[in-house]
Amino acid sequence: MNRRHFLISAGATGLVAATGVTAFALTRTPTAALAPWAEAAATQPDPRRFVLNHAVLAPNPHNRQPWIIELTGPLTMTLWCDPDRRLPQTDPHDRQILIGLACFTEMAAIAATAIGYRLEVEAFPAGEPGPRLDQRPIAHWRLVREAGLAADPLFQQIPHRRSTKRPFDMTRPVPAAGIAALETLSTDSIQVAAVTDPGRVGMVRDLTWSAWQIEAATKRTHMESVDLMRIGRREIEANPDGISLGGPFLEGLSLIGQLSREQLADPASSASRQGADMYRTMLASAPAYLTVVASDESRAGTFAAGRAYLRANLTVAALGLCLHPVSQALQEFPEMDGPRARLDALLGTGAPRRLHMLARLGYGPAVPQTPRWPASTRIRTA
Repeated sequence: MNRRHFLISAGATGLVAATGVTAFALTRTPTAALAPWAEAAATQPDPRRFVLNHAVLAPNPHNRQPWIIELTGPLTMTLWCDPDRRLPQTDPHDRQILIGLACFTEMAAIAATAIGYRLEVEAFPAGEPGPRLDQRPIAHWRLVREAGLAADPLFQQIPHRRSTKRPFDMTRPVPAAGIAALETLSTDSIQVAAVTDPGRVGMVRDLTWSAWQIEAATKRTHMESVDLMRIGRREIEANPDGISLGGPFLEGLSLIGQLSREQLADPASSASRQGADMYRTMLASAPAYLTVVASDESRAGTFAAGRAYLRANLTVAALGLCLHPVSQALQEFPEMDGPRARLDALLGTGAPRRLHMLARLGYGPAVPQTPRWPASTRIRTA
């Protein structure tokens, strides 16, 4: 790629007058795909719609947004998994997808408190599905009006929650007070903790990079990600899920033929090599890690871990810190058995306990909101 093309795609100010780069950059934001963030802030007379408008902003694997909500009554709903939004190669038992559904549930529960409701959740009312999620409901929800109920303090952090996929500042350690605040999220069955010892942090960093390389080198798992990449504003707005590759820089590369799905599928291409360099730099910048561990390997334990992770994500935002899940080493496809076993040995999270979430924790840059399907597209009526 020649220098002129690089500067055009990056929006370099030196070429603004001659090339109209500013106008190009300003039109690359996928405004329609970001509309759900504004919708969550709007007044909504139906409490079900209010909580769902917030719930769709929850973190979830590969941004698949695997939730379907059935409105079963004036204050009742049923949560289902959309089977077409699972990740069969990297998540063969739907463990990560279930964590995303749990994050969705906890976001709804937090939002409910802002309008004076408590969300009662009955998980797996028809039994725990296995070995994969199936057509049984994930949870029944009931909104219960409660006089004098205070809004959950984490509600204010919902618009600010992010998964920061950028390098962190390695000169700023995570403060002890922040770690203590995260640890208070632990329960009898779920442990929320931080890895801060420099030696252990270094070993975890090495493991996360090894795991990323394994996923990238295994064709079927790599292609699962490539097939979900949305390149440029038009693709992102047409399908506001999956892995967004947007912004003036990446869209500029696409327009000049330097970024395509075919190139990303080829590990020898310059696009793939640059992507690997980017991830290596990002994964190396982890001053600490957040872990969420369940006391057993049940579906109920997974669901509880997901709800705890959502609260941790919002707590991190309240503390002015950043979080980025690095889940490759936790995946259950055969090629990942070695790194997963080494990580469990390092952290002491082997059976019967289960490490459900591993995330970089530290100070990082501000990043934009991520695309979402509107809540209305994920709702069905009984």
